[in-house]
Amino acid sequence: MAGTRGYVNRRLHSLLGVIPIGIFLIQHLTVNYFATRGPEAFNAAAHFMESLPYRYVLEIFIIFLPLLFHSIYGVYIAFTAKSNLGNFSYFRNWMFMFQRITGIITLIFIAWHVWETRIAVGFFGAELNYQLMEGILTDPFFFWFYLIGVVSTTFHFSNGLWSFCVSWGITVSPRSQKIMTYASIIVFVAISYVGVRTLIQFAYGA
Repeated sequence: MAGTRGYVNRRLHSLLGVIPIGIFLIQHLTVNYFATRGPEAFNAAAHFMESLPYRYVLEIFIIFLPLLFHSIYGVYIAFTAKSNLGNFSYFRNWMFMFQRITGIITLIFIAWHVWETRIAVGFFGAELNYQLMEGILTDPFFFWFYLIGVVSTTFHFSNGLWSFCVSWGITVSPRSQKIMTYASIIVFVAISYVGVRTLIQFAYGA
């Protein structure tokens, strides 16, 4: 029974990392990328997202609760799983280790990002707009903090796509898993560019 529960939890953990969390990540990066078109474009996109009907219900059940489960179970996996790097230094073992490391970094980054751009903003009555993000990211420390956090997040999601396809029986053969490896690398490069380019825009206006 315990083995069955663990199997179900791992599959659910993998699924939630892609749907809905992964979809939200791409949507969030896309909205932020409007900053490259200027403050007005970003503010309009951010205002549109904030004005969605049932926004709080959507955030709780589509984002925060799935993210909470994924994070808690991910931390459990990170501290209980063995990567066997000392005995089997294969590419996938390295990816397994990096997946756990970036998971912890991503958790810290997201917790701070939510506090800084949602909770603190609500407490102090500030507006989430271009000027707010510009003020945060022109600080060199926070620029590098966000840069590491964004790249860790995009890697964690992209590499997680490979694990998701294996866990759910989508890629069974070695050839299909190899193709998925290349596909996940392409996804990582593409969404990392979107995230990093946005950070540079906020920090340097270029």
